[in-house]
Amino acid sequence: MPAQIRFSDVDQFGHVNNSVYFSLYDLAKSTYVKEVLPDLDFGKMGIVVANIKADFFVPVFFMDKIVIETTVVQLGNKSFTLLQRAVTEETGEVKCECRTIMVLYDLKALEPISIPEEYKQMIYEYEGKTAEQLAKPVAH
Repeated sequence: MPAQIRFSDVDQFGHVNNSVYFSLYDLAKSTYVKEVLPDLDFGKMGIVVANIKADFFVPVFFMDKIVIETTVVQLGNKSFTLLQRAVTEETGEVKCECRTIMVLYDLKALEPISIPEEYKQMIYEYEGKTAEQLAKPVAH
């Protein structure tokens, strides 16, 4: 997903403030979920962040053209792990990498719920990965 850097995203040092990456990652998460699970009923269930960790490698500057790559790297019973990367469009240089553990959540019962098999299948198909590939623990 292309990322639009706004003038207000740049700090006094001339680069994108670290907190801005999380907004870009959130937008890419939303886009991913809408694309992969278009029938997810957000009136009954939600997807919540259980853990998020980012590694900042190289600053992003205002004029940089960045894309956000998003992929599922682990899929469990109630959670999945997203790997997102802010990458320079022209060179492919990874500027920042983020891992987020997301949990499917029942909004009425207020507790985590199992990811339906049909959703898992949709993720496997979209990712072009098997259940075995996504069952492996992710190195952090």
